[in-house]
Amino acid sequence: MKTATTVAGVREWRRPLTGTIGLVPTMGALHEGHLSLVRRARAECDQVVASVFVNPTQFGPREDLTRYPRDPGRDQRLLEEARCDLLFIPAPEEMYPPASDTFVEPGAVAAPLEGERRPGHFRGVATVVLKLFNIVAPTRAYFGRKDAQQLAVIRKMVADLNVDVLVVPCATVREPDGLALSSRNAYLSPEERAAATVLYRALGSAGRCFQAGERDAAALRAAMLDVLVAEPGARTDYVSVADPLTLRELERVETHALLSLAVRIGGTRLIDNVVLPDLS
Repeated sequence: MKTATTVAGVREWRRPLTGTIGLVPTMGALHEGHLSLVRRARAECDQVVASVFVNPTQFGPREDLTRYPRDPGRDQRLLEEARCDLLFIPAPEEMYPPASDTFVEPGAVAAPLEGERRPGHFRGVATVVLKLFNIVAPTRAYFGRKDAQQLAVIRKMVADLNVDVLVVPCATVREPDGLALSSRNAYLSPEERAAATVLYRALGSAGRCFQAGERDAAALRAAMLDVLVAEPGARTDYVSVADPLTLRELERVETHALLSLAVRIGGTRLIDNVVLPDLS
């Protein structure tokens, strides 16, 4: 596996290649969820690029930029084992030179839920992802479904700005007890880790209501809240039953719906989701 720390280095590596390129953007602290994306890219593309970059523009002023988990040596080992061809690991000043002041402003799909609670977050996400697309020029780019709103924002950006890349959504990877893998899980104490299973249990409760015939979105939200309020270690930020593409809240689930939630466990904010009727 080759390593590049500069835009010029990536482009030098990319220039002679003619086959398909798969890109897996990450912020590092890699886990099985990230590696599943790399393995899928490996199976579908001639060359695989992974980026490791803790993007400062998607963190708010009171968020965890400085303490976000970082382990570049371990990340490099794991990517080598997964047969990644190129690791792009730039410094912040490489991605955002001092005079840089152009950003991508995402539209309505970025406004609710995470967008409402983390102002500017998706502006930073859209900007860095478009920069990575322009630097790497991938054929396909791989993103986990766990960050459902991020996925929707990126798909809309690609469509609206005519970006020549296929966005490939990949299944959420979970622990045996249902907890979705996340780099922020490292913040949890053993007691908090046990409490964190409440996210998947809440989603499961609403999913079972749906399977039993419930189509009223308010009832599905209530089913999630009932589980969350019963867990003393959890503080609910939001629960949502929304259109999977537009993120608009639904009154009734006629075909598909995205069940999503954000919950604080101790000092750690976690998100999760499932899609009805898939429940994956």
